[in-house]
Amino acid sequence: MIHDSEEKYFNDIKQKAQLYGVTISDSEARDLLRHLDLVIEANKSVNLTRITSVRDGINLHIVDSLLYIAADLSMRESHGRLLDIGTGAGYPGIPIDICSSVNVTMIDSVGKKVRILQSFVDELGLDSKSECIKSRAEELALKQFSSFEYVTARAVAQLSTLIEYATPFLVKNGKAIFSKGRMSDDEIEHAQITAKICGMKLVSRETFELPEESGHRELLTYVRERDSKVNLPRRNGLAKSEPLYLKHH
Repeated sequence: MIHDSEEKYFNDIKQKAQLYGVTISDSEARDLLRHLDLVIEANKSVNLTRITSVRDGINLHIVDSLLYIAADLSMRESHGRLLDIGTGAGYPGIPIDICSSVNVTMIDSVGKKVRILQSFVDELGLDSKSECIKSRAEELALKQFSSFEYVTARAVAQLSTLIEYATPFLVKNGKAIFSKGRMSDDEIEHAQITAKICGMKLVSRETFELPEESGHRELLTYVRERDSKVNLPRRNGLAKSEPLYLKHH
């Protein structure tokens, strides 16, 4: 548990967030640290993350999640809806919820993870504007078509797959923001083809280095400009097994 050096970690989070232009309050830093504490504790019984130290968790979970806000500062003041796909332990969904005004919906296809996530949300008192749903992206898109101003995903799949997952959820001019490590030329090219098919346009590609040489991140922002050329969502699994860039190249 965190308690002994809480003050040190608490200041660490605030200082590191500031490096990326994200100013967070004392209460936000406290909630971010509390969430990490809950994740590390729950991870002892359920595999949520490979990260087990607070220091690594601050760099690789908390700061990594705050990069979404750094990439789009308008998110802080927005009262729109944000969907976090494949949220796992609640990253980036919970940090975005804590540090912005958006209403966050987090989905994961693993029921056990969603139950634990709900317990985090309850414990942190976020339930007034947070929702945790067990679902695959393709299934939820049928029920919540064109319902979100933002979609996020972190290291869930190839960029082309993420674009296809995100598109049907977004309102016109809604934004999908994805975090990736180093990408191959193929991944970028496939994403370009897929974005064109889906009516999405890449409007920003920002590069960040995480603190203490913890890793390289690229935050890519796509805007839904027009209707997709194919009916989305497609059936479960097709985004991965039969990618659009192969079918429409």
